[in-house]
Amino acid sequence: MRVVVVTPPEPVVSLKEAKDHLRVRHSAEDALITGMVAAATQLLDGPAGDFGRALGVQTLEARFGLPPHGAPLRLPYPPLIEVLSISYLDHNNQVVAADLADFIVDGSELTPEGSSFVWEGGSLRSDAVRIRYRAGYPDDTSGDEPKSTLPAAVRAAILLMVGDLYRNRDTVTPVQAISIPMSTTVDRLIEPLRVYAR
Repeated sequence: MRVVVVTPPEPVVSLKEAKDHLRVRHSAEDALITGMVAAATQLLDGPAGDFGRALGVQTLEARFGLPPHGAPLRLPYPPLIEVLSISYLDHNNQVVAADLADFIVDGSELTPEGSSFVWEGGSLRSDAVRIRYRAGYPDDTSGDEPKSTLPAAVRAAILLMVGDLYRNRDTVTPVQAISIPMSTTVDRLIEPLRVYAR
């Protein structure tokens, strides 16, 4: 399985939040801080990150080999918001669009409904099935003001990483050639939410 980012996410931590965390009141380092937020987020987010989840809302495309008849496909990088399209390559490697109504979505699993759908004449390529979907933590817009659904522990971890990057701008100390460790608190915050099986 291979997953590609079709539409990248917007930042999940704003420049204002990062500056408030750092207690920075000037704008001279806005570009630097924005880059640090992006770097900390990329360390965790989506296919490029090591957290196993989509943080900001993004469009992903998972590519699988043909599954056994009726077998579910697990979409990586939860939380799943919606499945946008399903297609597969036929034996001539031509794209065949599947009908979303032929599938049941349960959590992040996608299963052909009963025996009504068969990957007819599908290619044996390892990327024959292509599922495009939106994943991430969207804002809750049910109230007067939008509220982020990103877990507080993930937001705090990103801000701690930004703080570490801001204070330690070199990879080694000038006296000793040792790496400056990131906060162990970051691992403690995200570990309960980390997804290992992808």
